[in-house]
Amino acid sequence: MLLETPSIEKLRWIMSQLRDPITGCPWDIKQTFSSIVPYTLEEAYEVADAIEQNDFTELEKELGDLLFQVIFYSQLGQEEKKFDFDSVVAAICEKLIRRHPHVFVNHESNQLRLTDDEIKKNWENEKAKERSDKHEQNTLSILADVPKNLPALSQAAKIQKRCSHVGFDWHHKVDVLDKIKEEVLEVEEVLEDNPEALAEELGDLLFAVVNLCRHAKEDPEALLRAANKKFTKRFHGVEALAKQANKTMQAHELSELEGYWQQVKNLEKNEQEST
Repeated sequence: MLLETPSIEKLRWIMSQLRDPITGCPWDIKQTFSSIVPYTLEEAYEVADAIEQNDFTELEKELGDLLFQVIFYSQLGQEEKKFDFDSVVAAICEKLIRRHPHVFVNHESNQLRLTDDEIKKNWENEKAKERSDKHEQNTLSILADVPKNLPALSQAAKIQKRCSHVGFDWHHKVDVLDKIKEEVLEVEEVLEDNPEALAEELGDLLFAVVNLCRHAKEDPEALLRAANKKFTKRFHGVEALAKQANKTMQAHELSELEGYWQQVKNLEKNEQEST
């Protein structure tokens, strides 16, 4: 019987009907844990995009889509007798309470109002303990369980954060910047005549830049998305100026296009100064 009030229980009931082997949806029935991973990633990025666009109407919908992914995995787990939605909820409740002793256990430390850095250190200590409980101590690495399918920038930042937690890190941003300069020089050395070495050095340079983002307490993924957005907006302005000149982009000299680019940047600057 269809539940009338929107709730998690209604959503779970809908999922069970979609997966019914006789009356369910053929597409939903044939899905597996692996097959729906791409959709989960897509939904997560759509949530991020709605937030960046400040579109809360769309965010409401996208959060629903992301929640449905959790329900889908939970249904598969229940069918295979591995776990279910209730055990998923129980696990996250237990984890959140355990990782926040300054809120749920140690009221004195809560009253002292720990700094963000202290809270993050406690969080990483608890995660490290969880990893040691899962693995044999003689084979355990601090980089254990870093997801291999994370976007590369996020994966690099996570690797660096793990290393920093055990003291393998620069102390000052200027040291990280010096490392970037060193990597740039190494790129220059192989720029023209050694493609294989160039690829490796470019990777090292990217890794070093991610490290500076982390030291600046910025998310490299978010920064690059913002840079992509800014470039796209400016390039649209270049295309508009090219169209006004009644010439295709290809018919322009690079110097002309660079001139349009500078016009667009100056226009942005003037608009910002006038607001």
